[in-house]
Amino acid sequence: MPNTIPTLAISPTAAERAIPTWLPFVVLGIAVVIVSSSAIMIRIAQQESVASLSIAAWRLTLAAAVLLPLAWTRNRPQILALTLRDRLLCGLSGFFLAVHFAAWISSLAYTSVASSLALVSTNPIWIALFSWLVFREKLAAGLLLGIAAAVFGSAIIFVADANLPPTISGGNSLFGNTLAVIGSLAVCGYFLIGRGVRATIPLLAYIWIVYTVAALLLMIAAFVSASPLTGYSNTAWLCLIVLALGPQLLGHGSFNWALKHVSATIIAIAILGEPIGSAILAWLFFGEAFAPLQ
Repeated sequence: MPNTIPTLAISPTAAERAIPTWLPFVVLGIAVVIVSSSAIMIRIAQQESVASLSIAAWRLTLAAAVLLPLAWTRNRPQILALTLRDRLLCGLSGFFLAVHFAAWISSLAYTSVASSLALVSTNPIWIALFSWLVFREKLAAGLLLGIAAAVFGSAIIFVADANLPPTISGGNSLFGNTLAVIGSLAVCGYFLIGRGVRATIPLLAYIWIVYTVAALLLMIAAFVSASPLTGYSNTAWLCLIVLALGPQLLGHGSFNWALKHVSATIIAIAILGEPIGSAILAWLFFGEAFAPLQ
């Protein structure tokens, strides 16, 4: 598949030149395995009566808190020296990340894990179309065929979920699937901005700023919507901590590290492995079998 994202010419440092070409792909594979557990932790927290916005808010807040001392110890000069443009771009990236998690985590309360992950992982489609509309990049015939197949598959998922039992969908699977698509569109902005900003900002500084912005926005959203932020069970708190340390810091941190070595398109394609792992785990933990159309 051709690179559908215009990339910046980055002069690698000596350390970066020493990195084997295969290493970013190994890191991506490990990251996909880690983030596959995300939906399971979220579903358990939801079953423990934690609101979706609260889950998203605590996931980013805990991750940002862990990164705070590391970022200011190692990258304080670079953070303070950021230009206004870079600060605005990091803020915008944080906004897209907040929308992504708010929409996607909420979708898991209304639709199956398999459908939610399949739809939220359609970002390669939107990235390719965005590149065509904004950057006038020509799309290869194979890529167009792949986009058409993915859109058709997404439509099938919408149809298949119409018959989900109320215990999974709450009677509103269409709403859940729509939220998953919104989450997919939002994460495209997060990856596209990250690809450009990561050319000049150290990884640790970048993800701390972005996670902090997203955490603040989600905390405000949870407060405004009257979503409880305390009073959870021990199981719920454990899920929130695991979400922050595992999928958020190790998983998404690895994706951001790889952004400096591979294109945003490759990252988006690698994430397509997450729905497979998550669907298998949902089948094992929650008995969410696959419908024939799925």
